[in-house]
Amino acid sequence: MNPKSLPLRLLHTSDWHIGRTLYGRKRYDEFESFLTWLAETIQQNAIDALLVAGDVFDTSAPSNRAQALYYRFLCRVAASSCRHVVVVAGNHDSPSFLNAPRELLKALDVHVVGSSTEDPKDEVLVLRNEQDAPEVIVCAVPYLRDRDIRVAEAGESVEDKERKLIDGIRTHYAAVAALAEQKREELGADIPVVAMGHLFTAGGQTVDGDGVRELYVGSLAHLTAGIFPACFDYLALGHLHVPQKVNNSETIRYSGSPLPMGFEEAKQQKSVCQVEFHKTAAFVQLIDVPVFQKLERVKGDWKAISRRLLELSATGSQGWLEVIYEGDEIISDLRERLDAAIADSQMEILRIKNNRMSALVLGQIQKEETLDELSVTDVFERCLAIHNVPDEQRPELRTAYRETVLSLDQDDEQAE
Repeated sequence: MNPKSLPLRLLHTSDWHIGRTLYGRKRYDEFESFLTWLAETIQQNAIDALLVAGDVFDTSAPSNRAQALYYRFLCRVAASSCRHVVVVAGNHDSPSFLNAPRELLKALDVHVVGSSTEDPKDEVLVLRNEQDAPEVIVCAVPYLRDRDIRVAEAGESVEDKERKLIDGIRTHYAAVAALAEQKREELGADIPVVAMGHLFTAGGQTVDGDGVRELYVGSLAHLTAGIFPACFDYLALGHLHVPQKVNNSETIRYSGSPLPMGFEEAKQQKSVCQVEFHKTAAFVQLIDVPVFQKLERVKGDWKAISRRLLELSATGSQGWLEVIYEGDEIISDLRERLDAAIADSQMEILRIKNNRMSALVLGQIQKEETLDELSVTDVFERCLAIHNVPDEQRPELRTAYRETVLSLDQDDEQAE
């Protein structure tokens, strides 16, 4: 078969969060196993280009070991049959850190876009095949920070801020789409236009405890699929950790995180998206990511918990466990009992929630409710109710509180 007639194959992944820990336990072995699997999958499936849609690292200042895993992976892929890698920054990534080796990585056909610039042309990439013929145009849009897309004004309302954010994102995507269409016309080639992004779409599915944050202080700014130009033949998104379609579209997708971010995601099948193009028509296939470290949540009364631990031990499980005790009996030595129950196994308990004891200590009125189960928003709502704050004052207070929490989150990320 003529090589030019072979379909173009892309692989879409995101939200690696290299360096993330789970209740203090480092997960470098899992990240390394995933990146090894990904490199092998790229080679086995004859992938032509890899798209990484943000949140490569978990913090803006990744450890030396996290960096080593990233760069070692890029070198391995560059030496494979994969012709291109495109990486955009997410909200967890430092734009300047990702951009620092950009020129050096370009020599390996690794294209990095850490931040938006004044010229949207910087985000429109023409990728070429081995015969130097253009094969795909990629609009590599990184996480668009507030300052990149709107001018703040004193006294503006929450609604004004949200409208300006959404308009700014829409305008940015329209600009890169127009440049991509112009470039395709200049090339005279019937090749696909693929876009990337790191954002939160309206109706997007999340899981409690997955670490997904609102992106813009004082505004939800959830985006509808309608803001994306129709010329995109595929849109590779990052930020949400659950693999999903946007507005039920086959060609607008979140690949999701490759590793479960917490025990809430333990039963979730992780995947990456393989996108095969026949001219400009995209056909998507999900490739399941193996489980590199088993996570399991064990909950119930003592009888149910001990029975499940015995079952897991009998199967030789090496899982990391979260144990949630929900029995009526007050067990003050729960940790000791659990340690004894797994003493001869290879399992490890990372977290214990003793709901009954917590309720006793905290003096909760509501049955089986603990402070640990309440989000920061829940706690604030309880405060509003306890202090009998008038309903008409609550929306403004909620907005101010949300801005404060998000500002603290962003300060934490910059300090890490």
